Amino acid sequence: MPKARKRKVPITTSSDVPSSTSSSKPESSRLVIRQFHVLLKQQAQLQRLLPSDPSKRKELEDVERKIEELGGLESYQRMSAIGQGNDRGGGSEKVFIGWLKERGVHERVVGSRTEHGDSGKLKDVSEHFVVPVNTSNSKKRLLEVGALKPDNYSSCSAWIHNTPMDLNSRHPTILEQDFLLLDEEENQGKWDLISLSLVLNFVPEAVDRGRMLNLAHKFLRTEGYLFVALPLPCLSNSRYLDFEKMHEIMTYLGFQEIQQKWKKGGKMVYFLYQKVEQGKTPPTTRKQVVPLHLTKKAILRQGNRNNFAILL
Repeated sequence: MPKARKRKVPITTSSDVPSSTSSSKPESSRLVIRQFHVLLKQQAQLQRLLPSDPSKRKELEDVERKIEELGGLESYQRMSAIGQGNDRGGGSEKVFIGWLKERGVHERVVGSRTEHGDSGKLKDVSEHFVVPVNTSNSKKRLLEVGALKPDNYSSCSAWIHNTPMDLNSRHPTILEQDFLLLDEEENQGKWDLISLSLVLNFVPEAVDRGRMLNLAHKFLRTEGYLFVALPLPCLSNSRYLDFEKMHEIMTYLGFQEIQQKWKKGGKMVYFLYQKVEQGKTPPTTRKQVVPLHLTKKAILRQGNRNNFAILL
């Protein structure tokens, strides 16, 4: 079973999973999300410095107080779920599903049965977290990391067996689990599909983002698919990361880019990757093996930029 995670962010509010109709303005939702990302990064940095510099405790307490005032992780999830409402074009799973269908993944699944019934709603079954043994024509096993709603893939239940996961589950059928704490041996080659939609940008440390991609490669079977969705500025306006650097990182890890979608002036960028036969997966002594420029931040652009980065 997956290891239990330690809570680091206080939960100060509670709410049910929102309906598909949202009421908050998109501008206010994005503001809360941006503020939360900044504070979470500050929190992680201060927690790292605290053992060697106790004077940082007061600063850390101030940051955590601000996180509480914003509503904690629950508030972030609520704003993110609102952004995925049907009245705002739905979530990024539509892009992922479309790309999988273009590649005929759904056509290779036969004899499958739905677990959602005619209504399309999830049944409350105790076996929900039991992942079926994979065969060439069985349902594709999807690990949806950062799931805010339990039924994002209900329309594909005939060919996808989805395991939704999040740091703070908001529904009984969403597994509460930190992806970075999953058992590596247990999940080695276990999944056909992994979704990291608006997940990497939520991880505070650049090295942990790289480790998340590394784990995704380990957890996928050969020729499995990884879906990545990020705010476009993470690549288009970052001081340390651009499309070329992203391609280099993913190629080094053992992924082949299959699809890419974004538009100038847009808010999101989507990638579809496929795991190739043999990736150069970084070992424990990664700094001795991984090219140095992939382990350290290097300025690619000058001017007013964000600091988003991915390091191996």
